[in-house]
Amino acid sequence: MKKNIIKLAGISFTGLFLAVSTQAFAQQPAANLAELLRNVEQNRVLESADAREREQRFQQQVNQQQQILQETRTAITQEEAENARLEGVFDANRQLLTERRAQLREVRANLNELLGTIQGVAGDFRGVFENSLISAQYPGRSEFLDNFITRVASDTEQVRVDEIERFWFYMQQELVESGRVVRYQGTVGLPSGEQETRTITRIGSFNAIANGDYLSYTGAVGHLQVLPRQPSADVVGRATALENAQSGILRVGIDPTGALGGSLMANLINFPTAAEQVRDNSGTIGFAIIGLGIIGVLVGLLRSFILTLVSAKVSAQIKSGKANKNNPLGRVLLVAESNPNVDTETLELKLGEAILQETPALERLLTMIKIISTIAPLMGLLGTVTGMIQVFQQITVYGAGDPTIMAGGISMALMTTVLGIVAAIPCILMHAWVKSKSDRIIHVLEEQATGIIAKKAEASGKQA
Repeated sequence: MKKNIIKLAGISFTGLFLAVSTQAFAQQPAANLAELLRNVEQNRVLESADAREREQRFQQQVNQQQQILQETRTAITQEEAENARLEGVFDANRQLLTERRAQLREVRANLNELLGTIQGVAGDFRGVFENSLISAQYPGRSEFLDNFITRVASDTEQVRVDEIERFWFYMQQELVESGRVVRYQGTVGLPSGEQETRTITRIGSFNAIANGDYLSYTGAVGHLQVLPRQPSADVVGRATALENAQSGILRVGIDPTGALGGSLMANLINFPTAAEQVRDNSGTIGFAIIGLGIIGVLVGLLRSFILTLVSAKVSAQIKSGKANKNNPLGRVLLVAESNPNVDTETLELKLGEAILQETPALERLLTMIKIISTIAPLMGLLGTVTGMIQVFQQITVYGAGDPTIMAGGISMALMTTVLGIVAAIPCILMHAWVKSKSDRIIHVLEEQATGIIAKKAEASGKQA
């Protein structure tokens, strides 16, 4: 019974707990739904206010855009009107310009021949002024002539009388200054690239001198420059004397050749010397030819000196009554003295043998000189062929339009030929000279040997 009561109490408690839980669960959703309804109502009110505000802003923007559109249309209308007005002004100005040009051509009709002549003369003087020594003292003349020629040739601008008078003044200035010797301070460019201010002595339009140095001028540089190579010492000395002189008549070297003067002197000074041509244009073959030529000449001089000493000893032996071993003739005579009892034929053979033994020493190195005199021209011909091959290769690559490109090969071809001939001539002369000396000594030996044989034969005939 007790167990049933406890079981019934548990069931009742469980049922009570489920009832309370169910009621609590039923009341909570009801509260959430009410709050959700209120939130929805509030959001709807807020969205309606935002929508009205956005609508007002949109309406304001529409009104502003309408105003901007109206202003833009008004501006376009004004610009179109202005454009039409400017087109009218442009057409009127173009018509006026055409009429004025026609009037200008009509007015200048009588001056065209004069202006054409002025333009031609100004063009000629433009080239003179550009590189004239006088322009170094009076700069700006070439620039004026450029502007002057442009104005004379223009169809829209009229040259002024003062400009024509100034051009006339420059022509007279060039004429007058070309006959004067003047001094002035000017900028001079040195070969090192530096510039310095010097007292310049200008001799007309021919030459300019500063500190004993001859100067050159080109309009592209804009100032005088010292010639890299100067004339001979006597010419430079006279130029220095002119710079230091205050008055009087002095002799000085000038160059009046060329359109502006001074061109021939500059070209002659810059022309390479023989040594420079050999150094720059001979090549390896040229230096080999020079070496062979020097060897041939030195060998010839050495043999000539030796044969001169031998000839002197032979001459002394002829005058002496006793044979001496220090010379070829003495050694030949010793052969005759050492064989006093042999017959004439045997003595002749022995003397001939002695002379043959002396001959190689007397003719030593003659063959070498002869070979050098023969090889030198052949090497020159080799250099010529090599240079011409180089020329043809350059023609193949660059064409024949520019001769300066082929100058190196042509210079080598010509220079080696010259060097071969120059080396061969002294070697041939040396060979002939040394050969004559040796032949002369051999002739003396043969003459003395023949005399000894003749005496021997004569003595043998008397004994018989």
